[in-house]
Amino acid sequence: MWAATEWKDYELLDCSGGEKLERWGDFILVRPDPQAIWETPRKNRLWHTPNARYTRSSTGGGSWDRGNLPASWPVHYRDLTFNIKPMNFKHTGLFPEQAANWDWMREKIRNAGRPISVLNLFAYTGGATVAAASAGASVCHVDAARGMVSWAKENAAASGLADRPIRWIVDDCGKFVEREIRRGHKYDAIIMDPPSYGRGPGG
Repeated sequence: MWAATEWKDYELLDCSGGEKLERWGDFILVRPDPQAIWETPRKNRLWHTPNARYTRSSTGGGSWDRGNLPASWPVHYRDLTFNIKPMNFKHTGLFPEQAANWDWMREKIRNAGRPISVLNLFAYTGGATVAAASAGASVCHVDAARGMVSWAKENAAASGLADRPIRWIVDDCGKFVEREIRRGHKYDAIIMDPPSYGRGPGG
């Protein structure tokens, strides 16, 4: 298993009883996590004083008790910057465990010795896009949600990569790939992290 050990602005402080206690920059969040199935004592005092806590609703979904949490704030990983924005389905816009993959792909791109083109499908807020572009790759970023693509552009700009060769595509990933095949377009690498519960054009 790869571990993302180089974070300074993210920290998993504790997890128990279906929740995790996290530090995102200067802010402490409590969020549900179904993988935290153990019932260990919650000894960390920050469980009781988070900046925000996400609570699931019995009817589905949930909401944040935001306290003094801002609408968004930056976090940094190495030389990259990402805007964190707690959303109404518990996400923050970034999966910090993916940093291990970012490091791996950046090393591969930098050591390739030639220009590298990357297709990032289900690209979300652009963690992998920003990482690949920072290493010198040209990236085609594809996501069906316009808001996520706009957020990814913000992350690229925050990381000083607004002028890098990134194509921003709002489209269904399957249909886009079918067109790319017909057009004969090829890529050196394809990144895919499809959602577990996606809402595609077929519902």
